[in-house]
Amino acid sequence: MGLTKTEIFTDEQNQLAQLLKAMAHPARIAILQRIMASNTCICGDLVDELGLAQATISQHLKELKNAGIIQGTIEGVSVCYCINPETWKLMEANIGGFLKSYKGPVSCC
Repeated sequence: MGLTKTEIFTDEQNQLAQLLKAMAHPARIAILQRIMASNTCICGDLVDELGLAQATISQHLKELKNAGIIQGTIEGVSVCYCINPETWKLMEANIGGFLKSYKGPVSCC
């Protein structure tokens, strides 16, 4: 497999791609939606709600946490997760700016 040559892209382009890649799975979107709907930290009740194995959910949570989209705290024997507000604001600005840069249809295709 070849190199991705990330150095030829801007920091903003690389960062946006990494964040979108971390979110690019329906289970991760479902996890984020559940966290946002609860408007509080989630502590281990995702297995019953999503119908996925604990190991699968843990892997998805790990990917979201590694990307900085969520943050976790240890409470007793469980880890609680919530949205990382700094990263969320960054994503909102970058994704919003990216989507708004489209000027509308033109007669080219």
